[in-house]
Amino acid sequence: MSVSDPVADMLTKIRNASRAGHEQVDVTASKLKLEIIKILRDEGYIKAFKKMSDGNLNTIRVTLKYDEHDQSVIHGIERISTPGRRMYAGYRNLPRVFNGYGTLIVSTSIGVTTGKVADQNRVGGELICKVW
Repeated sequence: MSVSDPVADMLTKIRNASRAGHEQVDVTASKLKLEIIKILRDEGYIKAFKKMSDGNLNTIRVTLKYDEHDQSVIHGIERISTPGRRMYAGYRNLPRVFNGYGTLIVSTSIGVTTGKVADQNRVGGELICKVW
């Protein structure tokens, strides 16, 4: 089956696995997905990730993170820009996620980065997703 939006599919897998209390989830690999997962790790939303290869299929195994009460650290994760409706913003108009407590992931000319880094570097771009 063909997936029309692979990034949204990855975000949905992570969201569903975290709500179900799974320790790990596997997603198919791509450069964009790998950069998004690196940001999620750096921002503290996931524990770790590991890129795996099984013949022709490359996957990323994401280890999810939970707090001391076994609640997921990811309270919400949403796709903003879709293949049918691309959303762009300049650095002055980047939206804030939960008044700065969440993380905005943006694809800019300097690469995939958080909204805070894009604002500091004064670059805008495509709004990929927001996590809180």
